Amino acid sequence: MIKVGIVGATGYTGVELLRLLVPRTDVEITVVTSRELQGVPVHRHFPNLRGHIDINFSAPDDPQLFECDAVFFATPHAVAMHSVAALLEKNVRVIDLSADFRIKDIALWEQWYKTSHSSPALVAEAVYGLPEVNREQIKAARLLAVPGCYPTAIQLGFLPLLENDLVNTSQLIADAKSGVSGAGRKAVEDYLLCEATESIKAYGLTGHRHHPEICQGLQRASKTAVSLTFIPHLTPMVRGILATLYAPAKSGSKLTQEQLQSLFEARYAKEPFVDVLPKGIWPATRNVRGSNRCEIAVTYLADTNMVVVVAAEDNLVKGASGQAIQNFNIMFGLEETAGLKTIALLP
Repeated sequence: MIKVGIVGATGYTGVELLRLLVPRTDVEITVVTSRELQGVPVHRHFPNLRGHIDINFSAPDDPQLFECDAVFFATPHAVAMHSVAALLEKNVRVIDLSADFRIKDIALWEQWYKTSHSSPALVAEAVYGLPEVNREQIKAARLLAVPGCYPTAIQLGFLPLLENDLVNTSQLIADAKSGVSGAGRKAVEDYLLCEATESIKAYGLTGHRHHPEICQGLQRASKTAVSLTFIPHLTPMVRGILATLYAPAKSGSKLTQEQLQSLFEARYAKEPFVDVLPKGIWPATRNVRGSNRCEIAVTYLADTNMVVVVAAEDNLVKGASGQAIQNFNIMFGLEETAGLKTIALLP
């Protein structure tokens, strides 16, 4: 039995970790922390867990965390970096769902997250937890940085094109839409029902914190310098990300639809959570809601010499907690799909 703790479990990614981990017979959740809800039964705050978990929230510095085999941090950015070192010293493996250890360039991270990094030495050690790229490194990792929701969909969509040097990497475009849960569980006017429903809007046009993370991942796969225009949008749904990606084919490349379809199918043939759809079928967020799958489709527009990729995922599962558990499974030598075989919810 693997002993697990969850730090900061009162947000959406925290309760998603609980939903996916609680039914497992190979995992024992021993600590669930919340500074505000210390002593309150977890099922009282999350009624969907009533009858499934019978422990109380404890303090973020609960010493039981040091007795865990793994600790998930489902905390806001710039929180985990203050606590991770002490856990690692006690041989506790850490899986961080925040951005604290994703970006290797410390100065760039500090620029985007508006604070000094307290554990820069650990950033170099942290493994970026995109299994489709770093599976072997994840197996031996002590500290794992779970990718952001937008970066997961966008990287998975672009990677086959960059790895095969098929497109002009100086003109990549990512047009991505996210459900409101991507903003977290906080009282902000823009995310109230009356503000967000029956409307869609772009935001972060002059810069989004996921942009440097996406570019870092794309650059590792590319033989040439990457320049990405990334425009996120807020949509009136709870869960889901739909990313429409544009990449101009290299001049004289003579791409075909059949070539691209085969390329994507081959790249993800052995990936349990990436589903390359048949030609003519397009991803939709409703097809992945509640599941750890990322649906991908690719097409070639010959008249404009443009490759278009569409990727859909649940931002709270493959975009966050599900991917964290996928990494956990790999780290502990378990079946990678353990606890993640949930079929998407329809309707």
